[in-house]
Amino acid sequence: MGDNNNVRLPPGFRFNPTDQELILHFLHRKASLLPCVPDVIPDLDLYPYDPWDLNGKALAGDYNQWYFFSRRTSNRVSASGYWMPLDDNLVDEPILLPNDHKKTKVAGLKRYLGFYMAQGIKTNWVMHEYRLLDSRGRGSSSSSSSRSSKQRRPTDSSKWVVCRVFKQGGGSDGSYNGDDDDGTALSGMDEVFLSLDDLDDISLPYQ
Repeated sequence: MGDNNNVRLPPGFRFNPTDQELILHFLHRKASLLPCVPDVIPDLDLYPYDPWDLNGKALAGDYNQWYFFSRRTSNRVSASGYWMPLDDNLVDEPILLPNDHKKTKVAGLKRYLGFYMAQGIKTNWVMHEYRLLDSRGRGSSSSSSSRSSKQRRPTDSSKWVVCRVFKQGGGSDGSYNGDDDDGTALSGMDEVFLSLDDLDDISLPYQ
């Protein structure tokens, strides 16, 4: 997205995507060099910024959440502190494909991070960082081999993440409650996404 300072949704539109939508409709398309329609999530080099400085730079969704694409990096240090995995979420959570009743097909991974001040003081700022599986997650099955000759779109899956940042709290500040997202609820933009017919062009690295 071009100008990160002019991220706006049309009147009446709300942006409250599920985990699956962030990975399938946005991150997969970004990594596959496909256009995102609507093109609302900006590119942002997150880590020089403190979380309270994101307003006006990232897309503001419902519940005072901010969304943006960023380059994947291990350096998560900002001017006032740093991001690190939360103590009770040290293992990345697999995000499964919709309607996968066997729970075997992984669309991507979700990491939970908290923001700490430089003195090591934990704040209420939380980040959900979504990434795709690397090429090893695709496996070497015969079905994959049979498609190897088929032309695929180039992917940039190892370099991009999509992030959701919010301030956790009592709710009066519009903080996000992750318990409401079970991956099955429909967001307000589903009709837009359902109109897209080129998801088959994306090579998904299922496990």
